[in-house]
Amino acid sequence: MIEVTKLNAPCGAEIKGVDFSKPVSKTDLKIIRQAWMDHHVLVFPNQKLENEDLVRFAEYLGPIGDDPFIEPIDGHKKIAAIHRRADETGRIFADNWHSDWSFMPVPPAGTCLYGLIIPPEGGDTFFSNQHLAYEMLPEEMKAKLHNVNAIHSARTAYARDGAYAKDNGAMRITVSDEAKKIQTHPIARNHPESGKIGLFGGSYVVDFENTPEDEAKQLAAELRDWQNRDEFVYRHKWEPDMLVLWDNRSVLHRASGGYEGYERRLHRLTIADSPDYY
Repeated sequence: MIEVTKLNAPCGAEIKGVDFSKPVSKTDLKIIRQAWMDHHVLVFPNQKLENEDLVRFAEYLGPIGDDPFIEPIDGHKKIAAIHRRADETGRIFADNWHSDWSFMPVPPAGTCLYGLIIPPEGGDTFFSNQHLAYEMLPEEMKAKLHNVNAIHSARTAYARDGAYAKDNGAMRITVSDEAKKIQTHPIARNHPESGKIGLFGGSYVVDFENTPEDEAKQLAAELRDWQNRDEFVYRHKWEPDMLVLWDNRSVLHRASGGYEGYERRLHRLTIADSPDYY
């Protein structure tokens, strides 16, 4: 029997009573999907999964999404590795607040990450509840954001002169001129599935439509300071064999360091946003 336990945090729930190494019933999947909508981040401890089990789990929730700019692991065309060797000293991958691939015309609904090699300390992942961030906005700020579209692009990260253009250690990152493309999304938007309004921003936002430069810079700073306030944030601590699913339409997330001298490896899949699965 599935148990859903809300975490003592602004978002997140722990799910027990399900084994994703085996097929899961439609009844249990309905419970899981509702918990995903309610809590935005789901934590499944003690899951012993092979690569195909992870793929099957993701496909319960939607089609496997594209992972631009990250090459898949050997022998598997869909799974990417979030990997850092023990001897690496460079920048931590994805250490700024973002929603995965928000620069796409239809950004992914979700991301799942499975812990294989987890260091004894550090490496926490932070999640910020963007429905709560919108709800708590001052009314004047809500009015200011009404009908404002943000311009998203991967250029600062994955263009040939972007942050990941240099050596990235064990991460299989590719850079490309494709990263310079732009896509617009409303800053305050209705969740495609639940209909609930939330903020949709993060580090892929490079500008705002029809907004003077000075105003755009001020708006970016105000949003950055607001969206990731402590009262919106859940700090997740990893364990081996732990599976985590989050809703990119509801939360921002970022990685953290603090595990120098230790290897860390997790396998990842993005889940495309498809109304056929709602």
